[in-house]
Amino acid sequence: MTDRQRGRFFVVLAAAAWSTAGLFQRELSVDTATHPEWEGPVSAYAIDDSERLTLVDPIAVPDTVRALFESREVVTVLTSTWHERDAALLGFPVWAPAPDRPEDQLVPATRYAIGDSLFGMEAFPGREGQLDLVLWNERIRAVIAGDTLVDLGNGLEIRATWLPEGVTVEDVATALRPLLDKPVELVLPTHGDPTDRAALERALA
Repeated sequence: MTDRQRGRFFVVLAAAAWSTAGLFQRELSVDTATHPEWEGPVSAYAIDDSERLTLVDPIAVPDTVRALFESREVVTVLTSTWHERDAALLGFPVWAPAPDRPEDQLVPATRYAIGDSLFGMEAFPGREGQLDLVLWNERIRAVIAGDTLVDLGNGLEIRATWLPEGVTVEDVATALRPLLDKPVELVLPTHGDPTDRAALERALA
């Protein structure tokens, strides 16, 4: 199934003088994005520290972001292999969690796992263990939530219907509560808009 839907691409500044008020350089709405398996809204992120541009679960990267490619080291980080989206088309080096299908069906990637650090981000367990990871970025004080924490209109949540058999919402929340010991100020879901620490606290309560 292929559906047109509204994709949102956010650029996040990783400046030394970090502040919530100055975090978003711009929000870029892309109304021609398509996704092969998902009808609802999706979000993607670019974390820009002026030297490296980290594309997170990229889809329909707008021209304003593409204009940074020549002046930055560009890498793609996926929160799950089913979030490949435009990774292969972009052609930048890819880091991704454990594969959910044979490697020859996936874009070539360097694998990372729970507890690993990459590009200033630390990997935490997601709703499917090593397959769907949550990232903590200390520099921008942000949790990058993948499919583990989403907002489909009812606020940030761990959706019970998205969990594998035998895994409960409490199981996932327990594994993620150490994030509450971090100075989280922002949560970046790939389904839903950016939100704040209060939303994370409610979701993990």
